[in-house]
Amino acid sequence: MIEVLDADITKLEVDAIANAANTQLRHGGGVAGAISRAGGPTVQRESDERAPIGLGEAVETGGGDMPCEWVIHAATMELGGPTSAEIIRRATASTLERADQLGARSLALVAFGTGVGGFPLEEAARIEV
Repeated sequence: MIEVLDADITKLEVDAIANAANTQLRHGGGVAGAISRAGGPTVQRESDERAPIGLGEAVETGGGDMPCEWVIHAATMELGGPTSAEIIRRATASTLERADQLGARSLALVAFGTGVGGFPLEEAARIEV
C-alpha cells in the first residue's frame, strides 16, 4: 500500500525512513539535517562510519532517538551539488532494496532531490512511485 503524507518524517512510527543524503553522508541542512537533529548523535556518528558512498547507493544507520528502527541514507548528490532523474531512480531502487534486506515492513520515503538538489517535486514523485 502506498500512502502520501505531508508530515514530519522524524516522528513517523514506521520501521525505516529514507534520507536524501550527499555522498559524504554529512547531514547539515534540509530533511537530512532535521533527521540528524531528531535522531541525536547516533545518526551522524554511524553515517561517518559508512561514508563515503556512491551516487545512487544507500546505507542504513539506526534511528537514534526517533521512533523508527532505521534511517536509510541514499546518496542523491555530491556535497552541495545538483541531482538528476537517473540518480533519483537509482537511489529509490537502492533504498527499497536495503529496506527489503533489513526486513522493514513499513518505509517512509522523502521526495529525493527536491530540496538542496533542486529537482522538480512532481517529477521526483513520478520517479519514486
